[in-house]
Formats: sequence, structure tokens, C-alpha cells
Amino acid sequence: FLLCSINKAINTQEVAVKEKHARNILTLCKGAHTFWAAVNRLPLSSNAVLCWKFCHVFHKLLRDGHPNVRKHENFGHLSEGYGKLCSIYLKLLITKMEFHIKVNMSRSVSVTAAGQCRLAPLIQVILDCSHLYDYTVKLLFKLHSCLPADTLQGHRDRFQEQFKKLKSLFYRSSNLQYFKRLIQIPQLPENPPNFLRASALSEHISPVVVIPAESSSPESEHVVETDDLVDTDVPVLRFTCCVCVSLYVFTRLLPGKAQANEQRYTKLKEKYTELVQSHADLLRKAAQESEKAELVQSLSKVEAELAARGEELERVQSSLVTERESRVKSAETLQNQLNEKVMNSNISPCKLLNFSHFKSSTWETRAALSVQIAMFVSLTVCVCPQESREQALESQLAAARWASLQGAVEEAEKIIQDSLAQIDDPAHISCTSSADYLASRCQASLECMERLNSTRVAFLADNTGVSELVRAVTQSGHLVGDTIVQGSATSHMVPVEQADALSESVKVCGAEALALLGLMKQQDGLAAADSGKLKAALEAVLATAEKLRPQGLELQQGELGDLVEQEMAATSAAVESAAARIEEMLNNSRAVDTGIKMEVNERILASCTELMQAIKELILSSKDLQRDIVESGRGAASMKEFYAKNSRWTEGLISASKAVGWGATVMVDAADLVVQGKGKFEELMVCSHEIAASTAQLVAASKVKADKDSTKLHRLQQASRGVTQATAAVVASTKSGKSQIEETDTMDFSSMTLTQIKRQEMDAQVLVLELETRLQKERERLGELRKKHYELAGVAEGWGEDEEGGHLRYNLCTVLKKP
Repeated sequence: FLLCSINKAINTQEVAVKEKHARNILTLCKGAHTFWAAVNRLPLSSNAVLCWKFCHVFHKLLRDGHPNVRKHENFGHLSEGYGKLCSIYLKLLITKMEFHIKVNMSRSVSVTAAGQCRLAPLIQVILDCSHLYDYTVKLLFKLHSCLPADTLQGHRDRFQEQFKKLKSLFYRSSNLQYFKRLIQIPQLPENPPNFLRASALSEHISPVVVIPAESSSPESEHVVETDDLVDTDVPVLRFTCCVCVSLYVFTRLLPGKAQANEQRYTKLKEKYTELVQSHADLLRKAAQESEKAELVQSLSKVEAELAARGEELERVQSSLVTERESRVKSAETLQNQLNEKVMNSNISPCKLLNFSHFKSSTWETRAALSVQIAMFVSLTVCVCPQESREQALESQLAAARWASLQGAVEEAEKIIQDSLAQIDDPAHISCTSSADYLASRCQASLECMERLNSTRVAFLADNTGVSELVRAVTQSGHLVGDTIVQGSATSHMVPVEQADALSESVKVCGAEALALLGLMKQQDGLAAADSGKLKAALEAVLATAEKLRPQGLELQQGELGDLVEQEMAATSAAVESAAARIEEMLNNSRAVDTGIKMEVNERILASCTELMQAIKELILSSKDLQRDIVESGRGAASMKEFYAKNSRWTEGLISASKAVGWGATVMVDAADLVVQGKGKFEELMVCSHEIAASTAQLVAASKVKADKDSTKLHRLQQASRGVTQATAAVVASTKSGKSQIEETDTMDFSSMTLTQIKRQEMDAQVLVLELETRLQKERERLGELRKKHYELAGVAEGWGEDEEGGHLRYNLCTVLKKP
């Protein structure tokens, strides 16, 4: 019986160990030899569930088994003793606890068999923890009565930490449904005991874990030895100390993983909810489809059976009517002949006998005819229920079709209403979209409207093609809702007037869509549901989106390669022309100017010449790098095909080249005016900064597709640093020249009176305030101009549509933010 209980308790089924089997093992096992004789035959190393249930049963046996179990445990020096085995089992428990920290906690639900199998050994741990907590509290009170409080500060801190963890363990375990019927877990007090107050020991209540009493099986009642199982606390203390160590290790590892497990559980719970919802929708749709198929199949069977019965009925009826008419005519004829012969009294006995036989056969024929007529009536009675059943099935099928159509229409209404609600949602303000994508959504919606109209007409014609109409309604709801959302997002990227017009257009589109769907929900309104107004609203949104499309470079793909070469050549020519003009201005200044003015002009023009040389070096490096990029990336394609394939990158190069050429030309014009004494030094410094920004844009556009280990990329970066240094030299020489010229223009106060000086001082203060106000306004205007320039440049060049545009936008934004 013991062997049978062990085999039933320790098996490969992933369910918790039954209490009756565990109770039989505890009561019948009197020592280690019998238990190990049965366990040694189990394949513990080949099955994880079998090994786990063995550990559970062994733990219960060590805790609540016969006293001989604990006696045999003490013989640790013997090979068959329990001492070494307990040590190995403790290591196994610690390893198992570490495994539970890493394992997916969602699989340990207490209502499943697998979860109960994992949670069942926790009962033994809770029993051990309650005693350990009681012993620890009493021991600490005893220590505080013998030692100073400061000496035991570390003990109190560690106890409070373990108190919180043990309280959390008891609370979480008590909420599990599996434990509520097996064990009553005590609740620890809100605050830990105050060991500094000796009277608090009297307030301490020892936690008691109560296991509800269960009726033992009749086979094992006579085996229970109550005298030997009265007091087991003291022998268990040796084992509970070991469990305390394992519990301490477990509680130290648990908090570090709690937050990660909670986050993982939350995500899995959300995913599970989504899967359940989608699964329910699919089941509902599958049930509807299967019900429709069954109705159609049964209707077809009934129609075929009804047609066969009708044909048979008509055939029998026509034959019976014909036979009846012929028999009636023959009977009447015979009756008339009989009457005539009886009246004449000339009938012979033989003929009279023949007539009697004929009369009897006539009555038999009439009886058969009555039977046939009764059969005809019964067939008629059978056909009537079949006709009524067919009508009922047709009405059910029509109701199912209309219900599925109404469900699709209601779902489409919810989608459009949700899209309209997002227009006024503050969280939707940060969402943006492009006019191109909005136009594509409008085109798809218009095509779907055509399909919706055709399927509606087909459904009204035969009242059977409901599946196509349902699909068309669902698709139109999604597309119109997407158009509304994308229209609202696009309005966040355009000026206020155009944004208001676009928002109003999408709202009108949503209202027309809801009106159309409202008509389609009614059976009498389905025929009158016209999508013309909704098409007009979508076309209005499409027209607005077409107006908002950026007017950038409208080039054919094959022209981009030629345009890159042309713009780079034009930039080189502009830089060469600027250098020649600066050289010419320098010669003219030496011939005309003298003194400080000639010195200032020479220094400024010399720095401008160095800047032009640095720009030429940068352009040559950029050309080499671009050539290297094209050669390494085009493969078997031509150079023009490579530029056409990477059109966004190519347009960035074209824009950057134009900016460099334009900046060089503007800088030369500003330097010419400064040398002639007609310009401002500040204008020259601004042009220098603009050139630095343009060259930075060219560098950013050039190195988007370059290899980071390329030597030509390193050369381009060095050339870029040279341009930056040359720009700084131009700014420094301009500031130095400005300060030298301003020093020569000193003010003469010798001929001014006190009143004149005071008057000029007031005028100077007024001018300072005006200039400060104007400076503040100009700074704000400069910020708006830079912001608008950045937006227009981004729309024209397509920044943000791919990874290359994202890199170029970041670099250009960094440059534009420089003062």
C-alpha cells in the first residue's frame, strides 16, 4: 500500500500531489529504508516533473513524518543517511527558488494544474517561516534585555527589512485561490515589534498557520500513531534553520526582480487582453458565417425536397383524377344499361350473374379510388409544413444578412466618430502628416466609394451578395476615418487660414459619411443611400491637399545626375569669380587708399581671399567624395541612375551647392561696398557666417552616404575645418578694422556748452532706447525668419522622409542656430 501511494504521489502528471497520497506516505513510512527502496526505482533524472514532485513529498516527509525519519537524518556519516541528502536538497531548493525568480510568473496561476504543482511546496515554506519569525522576535527581545541598544542596531535594521519581505510574502500567498482551501495564513502586524521597549514582548502574538482538518481515508486511520506525533517543533528546529538560510537568500534576490516581473506581467496581461478580444471577434465572425452557411444549405435541401414532393403530388393527382373520371363514366353507363334491361325483363339468369360480378368489381374500384384520394389528401397535408418551413428559413436568412450588414455599418460609424473625436483631442495636436499622404488616402477613399455603390446596387438587385457589401462598408469606414485623421494631422503643418479650411473640409466629410451610414442601417433607406455628397466632400479634401503640396524641384529622374554636375560646376565658377573680384578690389584699394584705410582694406580682402581658397578646397574634396560614393554604391547602374535612385540625397547636394555659390557672391558684393566706404562691416560678418552655414550644409549632404573610414571623408572634414578657421579670420579682421576706423573718428567737445552737451546726452539716451527696442524686435524677426526658412527648406527638400533627410535636417538645424 505504501509503494502504491508513493507511485501515485510521485508521477509524471503535472498536477499537485493529492493530500490523501501524501497522508498515506506520512503515516505508513516508519524509516528511510522502505522509502528509498521505492524511490530508487523512479527515473528522477529523466523527468523534471517527477523530480519536482519527489522533492515536494520528501520535504513533507522530513517535516511531518515519523520520528524515525529525523533519527535517520542524523546519521550523516552513513552513505544511506539523510544528512548529506538534506544538504543536497537545500541546495536544490535554493536553485529552484532562483529558477522561480527567472521563470515566467504568468505560468504559475493557482487555478491551473501546472500552477498548483509549482505552488504546493510553498505551504511547507510558510509553515517554517511562521516558526522562524516567532523564534527570531523572542530571541531579539532576549538580546535587548542583555546587551545595549546601540550594539544591536544592525540586527534591528536587518530584522525590519526581513519583516517587510515576510509580510509581503504572507499577503501575496493569502490572496491565491489555491491556498485558501489548504491553509490559513496569518497576517503580520502593520509595524514590526519595538525591541527598545521591553513591555512590547507581551504584545507580541505568535503567528499560527492553520491547516484545515480533512477526513482521513479508512485504510489509514488505524495506522496513525498520535502519541508519537504530539510534539515535533524541537526536532524540526534543525531543519528550519537550514530553511531559514535558503529563505534569506531567496528574500535577498526577490526585490531586485519584482519590478521587472510586474512590468513583464502588465505587458503580457495587455497582450493577453488584446488576443482574447481578437479571438472573440474571430469566433463571433466564424459563428455567423457558419450559421449563414448552414441556413443556406438547409434551405437548398428543403427546396429540392419540396420540388420533388410537388412533382410527385401533381403526377399522382392527375392520374387519380383521370382514373376517377373514367371509372365514373363506365359505372354510369353500366347502371343505365342495367336499368333498361330490368325494365324490359328480358335478362337471363346468366347475364344477371355476370352483371352482379361486374357491379362488385365496380365497388372495389371505387374503394381503391377512395384510398388514392385519401393518400392525395395526406400528401397535401405534408407539403404545407414544408412550405411554411421554407418560408421561415428564408426569413431567418434575410434577417441574418441584414444583421451582418447592420453590424458592419455600426462598426464603420464608430471608426468615423472616433476619427472626428481625435480632431479636437489635445493629445492629437502633436501629430503631423504630409499633403502627399493625405492625397493618397483621399484617392483610396474615392475608389472605395465606387466599390461601395456598385455592391449596394448588386445587393438591392438579388438581396444575396451581402458579404461583398459588408467588406465594402468596413473598408470605406477605415479609409474615410484615416482620411479624417490625416487631414487633421496635415492641418497642424500649414498656415492658420489653410488649416481652418482643411479642418472644416474633413469635418464635412465625416458628417456626410455618418449620414450615408445612417441611411444604410435602415432597410427602407438602403435604396435611397447615395454616396454622391460624400464623394464631393472627399474631392474637396483632395483639392485642398493638392494645393498644399510643396512646389519643389520638378525634375525628371534622369535629369538629377546632370543637374548635380551643373550645380557643382556653377558653384566652382562662382567661387573662382569671387576670388578674382577680391584680387581686383585689392589692387584698386592699394592704388587709391592710404594710411589706416588701406591697411584695413588689405587685411579684410586678404582674409576673404583665404576664405575663397578654403571654399575651393572644400568643393574639390566634396566632388572627390561624391565620386567615391557613386562608384562604390551604384554597382552595375550608371551614375545618372544612382542619382535618380537616391533623389533625396541628390536634391540635398543641389541645394547645398546653390547655397555655397550664392553665399560667395553676396560676400564679394558686401566686401566691395565696405572697401568703397558705402557698406557696413556687420553685413560682411553676417555674410561670413552665412558662408559657414552653407559649407556646413554641403559637408552634411556629402557625407550622408559616405563610409566613416573613408580617407576622402577625412579630407573633406579637414577642408571644412579650414573653412571654419577662414571664416573666423574674416570676422576677426572685420572687427579689428572697424575698431581702428572708429578710433580715428573722435568726438570734439571743446566748442560745446553745458546746455548743448546735456541736450546731446538726452538725445543719445533716447537713441539708445530706440535701438534696444529695435534690436529686440529684429532678433524676434530673425528667429521667425530662420524658423520659416527651415520649414520651407524641409518641405522643398523632403527632409524627414528617410534616414538621409533626418541626418541632413539635424546638421542644418545645428548650423542655423548659430548666431
